[in-house]
Amino acid sequence: MEINDKVIIVTGGASGIGRAMAERFVREGARAVVISDLNGDGARQVAEKIGAYPVQTDVASEAQVVALIRDAEARFGPVDLFCANAGIGAGEGLDASDAEWELSWKVNVMAHVYAARHLVPRMVERGQGYFLHTASAAGLLSQFEAPYAVTKHAVVAFAEWLSITYGDKGVRVSCLCPMGVDTPMLRSAPPAKRERMAADRMMSPEAVADVVVQGLQEERFLILPHPEVLDFWRGRSADHERWLRGMRRFHAVAMEN
Repeated sequence: MEINDKVIIVTGGASGIGRAMAERFVREGARAVVISDLNGDGARQVAEKIGAYPVQTDVASEAQVVALIRDAEARFGPVDLFCANAGIGAGEGLDASDAEWELSWKVNVMAHVYAARHLVPRMVERGQGYFLHTASAAGLLSQFEAPYAVTKHAVVAFAEWLSITYGDKGVRVSCLCPMGVDTPMLRSAPPAKRERMAADRMMSPEAVADVVVQGLQEERFLILPHPEVLDFWRGRSADHERWLRGMRRFHAVAMEN
């Protein structure tokens, strides 16, 4: 997929990976880039800077996701690429509250479902359309925060299902799975978590956006800004028991720091 002349929606576009993708899409010649974010002021600031269109959206609400899509369609025409990028990290382990689990589920998973539920029939009717799901390396491997790890696994599974079910009907799907990226979400995390992520070869959002554009051009399902994730994933598949032992050791060392 070439970005030039495409209508694109990016959720979570006011900062981090979403902002970097929106900026890159504008430079690539997109016809319209819609920046959606819960932070409406942030979305407006980014949009004014790069020449995009801002929409304040709570992606945990299906009604607001549908309104976002309808607004974009009314202004710019059919959506060519939907980047389901908004995400949160809430809660740690068994002490995570039901509210933290529910919010993680809605933002990290159901927001993707809401967008697909509304857009896929239109894309199938046109015979074309593209979804980019921002998951995480945690969705292929795991992570120490339970709600994040579980919901990011679910994002990967939903993206796979979408590709399997609609890939032969013109709907293309990619799943973005980076490790450590220098984003506001990570910078706001406790120091111990930031140190663990720093060990994962921290990347800038701009570098991730570069990899995303290349992955979209090649229409790859897995877009891996950190290539070593593929090796880790293969190792996990080849010997799951060994991988679990290694993760337990990693977890023990990280918790000591």
